[in-house]
Amino acid sequence: MIRTIDGLRTRLAEVRDEDRPGGAARVALVSTLGALHDGHVDLIRAARERADVVVVSTFVNPLRFRTAEETAAYPRTPDADADLLDELGIDIVFAPAAADFLPAGTATTRVSAGDLGLRYEGRVRPFYFDGVLTVEAKLFHLIRPDLAVYGERDLQRAFLVRRMIRDLDFGIETVLVPTVRAEDGLPVSSRVGLLDEADRRAATKLTGALDAAASNADRGVDACIAAAQSSLMGEPRITLEYLSVVDPETFLPVDDGHRGRAIALIAATVGGHRFIDNAEISLS
Repeated sequence: MIRTIDGLRTRLAEVRDEDRPGGAARVALVSTLGALHDGHVDLIRAARERADVVVVSTFVNPLRFRTAEETAAYPRTPDADADLLDELGIDIVFAPAAADFLPAGTATTRVSAGDLGLRYEGRVRPFYFDGVLTVEAKLFHLIRPDLAVYGERDLQRAFLVRRMIRDLDFGIETVLVPTVRAEDGLPVSSRVGLLDEADRRAATKLTGALDAAASNADRGVDACIAAAQSSLMGEPRITLEYLSVVDPETFLPVDDGHRGRAIALIAATVGGHRFIDNAEISLS
């Protein structure tokens, strides 16, 4: 486990030996906040299939949170993470201290996600995507990966990172891995484990709302949104934050005439915990 930038550079130079048989090693990055779960394992395995060297970062990015208290409250399982990553045979685990990785703290120079960073997740947390892109750009600069792997559950993040890679000419391939789901349909995440039994049952209605949207997509976007909203009615444990249908090419809301592939996005609070999810639908 490497905790300093200098240590990271040294180790990368060792594993990236350009004189190795077959040429320089192909490097993949999986960036996380730690508290690893089965969803992360799928990302790591996808990275391993495509690269010679896998780098996993477990940095709890303070720029993604509103306050220092929220950053401190994020779940941390460093010992379990270390055991899992060792079991998976990860080449490099980068777990820097915030003071080393962001010496200026939250006053650091930032990458802007622009207007799209203020929609959906960004409407609730207007600072969030600038923080995500800033740290991702720094990881790209330090590691120089050939590819980076992301989960489809956080699709807005993946879209914005891909756009940043294109706009800033990072020249990095991105790989999207399907969402890992529990038997009840909920996406696997660190927050799901914090729900009590009643809240978890309620949370499954979010997945049901996406299913309702998909089932009614042949009736147009308004009908599909209405069906999803209707499926959530009468559940007091759910506070809906947004429900939108977007064009996967632009991540902007589709218009009434949109036909073909679209993405239904949902975010809600259940039992005091926020959840996001999405599903691909076909409008006709």
